[in-house]
Amino acid sequence: MAMSFLKPHCTHRLPSSSSSILNSPFPTISPTKSLSANGSSFSTRIPNHFRALPISSTPTKPFSFKAFSSQISASAPKPDEMPARVGFLGLGIMGSPMAQNLIKAGNDMYLLQNTFVISGGATLPFGIGRRANVVPLSRWVQSKAVSCGYKSSPKEVAASCDVTFAMLADPQSALDVACGEHGAAKGMSPGKGYVDVSTVDGATSKLIGTRIKATGALFLEAPVSGSKKPAEDGQLIFLTAGDRSLFETVAPLLDVMGKSRFFLGDVGNGAAMKLVVNMIMGSMMASFSEGLLLSESVGLDPKVLVEVVSQGAISAPMFSMKGPSMVQSLYPTAFPLKHQQKDLRLALGLAESVSQPTPIAAAANELYKVAKSRGLSDEDFSAVIEALKVKLQSQSKE
Repeated sequence: MAMSFLKPHCTHRLPSSSSSILNSPFPTISPTKSLSANGSSFSTRIPNHFRALPISSTPTKPFSFKAFSSQISASAPKPDEMPARVGFLGLGIMGSPMAQNLIKAGNDMYLLQNTFVISGGATLPFGIGRRANVVPLSRWVQSKAVSCGYKSSPKEVAASCDVTFAMLADPQSALDVACGEHGAAKGMSPGKGYVDVSTVDGATSKLIGTRIKATGALFLEAPVSGSKKPAEDGQLIFLTAGDRSLFETVAPLLDVMGKSRFFLGDVGNGAAMKLVVNMIMGSMMASFSEGLLLSESVGLDPKVLVEVVSQGAISAPMFSMKGPSMVQSLYPTAFPLKHQQKDLRLALGLAESVSQPTPIAAAANELYKVAKSRGLSDEDFSAVIEALKVKLQSQSKE
């Protein structure tokens, strides 16, 4: 598989343990997951034994509900239909491990020359401006020992690649990188593809898709369900919509980065599904936080509560992973609180557009806003418990 990072005519080999992958158009790495996982927007060639693997982690028959449908195809593209060069825009908490997994699988990648990697993990894409505590991409690449090429703008990345992936933090960043003065759309043309794996609202996704398709290129929205650890482990869930042919082309790439992929039809459906999922997640975390604090207030051990919950019908990996740290008031960032609040805000807007009341999500959103006001934006979203602690402290003083 071939992957590209962004810098003209600059390619660095991987360490000896993996450099051989890049020397052959047909790498011999055996994937550990079936082809059912979503393909990412890298350009790569897949060996025959890779293509022949059965799909086992996704449904074999389509299911549908209202406007959404999940359809997974067992067929993989032919070698001459696979993208040869891949670009990746956005190397933050999610984009960084996703890109690294593609490189490990033998892809040549292009990254953005003037992308700056914030020390905490987020990225500063082209055209967004610079902030303090950032690390130049070249140093990030060196520290990760990855093989890549560089380009100076999203436009040049897209122009140099068959498929370009984008993982940006919010709707405005996604728009700037795709549609700005030097945006990816300016480098798109017939035969190319743009896969946006950012979490944005449906209107933003449709706007980006319209700009991309106006160039004759294909567009796929593919927001992911999963945070930092699933991204590192290649266990993301891709919620895709848009051009079905592009979905089929990048499917093997999505399989490298994820454990499953869903094709949901028209552009906007993937964005809507992701917002619904994150609305549920944010509300669950707020309720879990209330439970931890209530158990402590009535003299129970919150650590025991975490264990009890983990063994019952309401057990969830999120509670088991986050609970022990929350009890210690520690919030190592896997999914920033500011992004959870952004997704709740977008989900509430989605609900408003169809006149559906969402009182629980609305209440949860207010808690995340309080947490942001307390300077917790860049902490993990589990830090929402601190907003409840503030309320408890205020009540105790009255």
